[in-house]
Amino acid sequence: MENYEEFKTDVYKLTKIDLSSYKEKQMRRRIDSLVTKNKCKTYPEYVQLLKTDKNIFDEFVNFLTINVSEFYRNPEQWELLTKEFIPELMAHSGQNLKIWSAACSTGDEPYSLVMALSEHMPLNKIKIYATDLDKQVIATAKVGLYNDKSVANVPAHLKKKFFTQVGNSFQISEDVKRCVEFKEHNLLKDQYPSNYDMIVCRNVLIYFTDEAKEEVYRKFAASLRDDGILFIGSTEQVLDYREIGYKRRYSFFYQKTSN
Repeated sequence: MENYEEFKTDVYKLTKIDLSSYKEKQMRRRIDSLVTKNKCKTYPEYVQLLKTDKNIFDEFVNFLTINVSEFYRNPEQWELLTKEFIPELMAHSGQNLKIWSAACSTGDEPYSLVMALSEHMPLNKIKIYATDLDKQVIATAKVGLYNDKSVANVPAHLKKKFFTQVGNSFQISEDVKRCVEFKEHNLLKDQYPSNYDMIVCRNVLIYFTDEAKEEVYRKFAASLRDDGILFIGSTEQVLDYREIGYKRRYSFFYQKTSN
């Protein structure tokens, strides 16, 4: 299909999602399959469909946002977070930790953070700010119902404490849900919050161009307080971390350097 540049402009006008920040070959292949699935022969034809059919529009936004998530993904990293970083952050900020789960997808990550923090403080002291650009996955997160694969890595005592089995699915407790504030947010466009103790953004930026990644990592650094922690995914790395203002503590944990 032709006129992909024009299509990117149309998509930005409609969604405020900048496709130029994603790896083109990979993203274009995904989009083309969706265009074909909806029986469109050209990008303009598909754009017209996006403008006139809300369900198709919602499907498109959902398709663009990569939602592969699970609780306690890479459990050894969560163990490190629970045993080392949370106590360290609490030594600075007490029980008033400010934590942002960016690109939080279906809620597995912010709810994992609540459970990890619950090992150190009561639930009524925990507040996680969780954002994603896809309102459909935020709606799913607010429901809080997950399959057995999603919850497979949750430590047994936490699974017993915070989940109720419903058929073959698992419902997260209302007490955990109350600890998370969900908001729509576009990492490539929207203003970032400030003075956070920790930002968790895992397995999302791998789909971005190197330039977009660096911009996001710089904005994360600006959002963290001095010595705050950035926790990223096991397939990611911050290439120029020293230049941006981090020091690497472990493979997937970066600390903002003091000014």
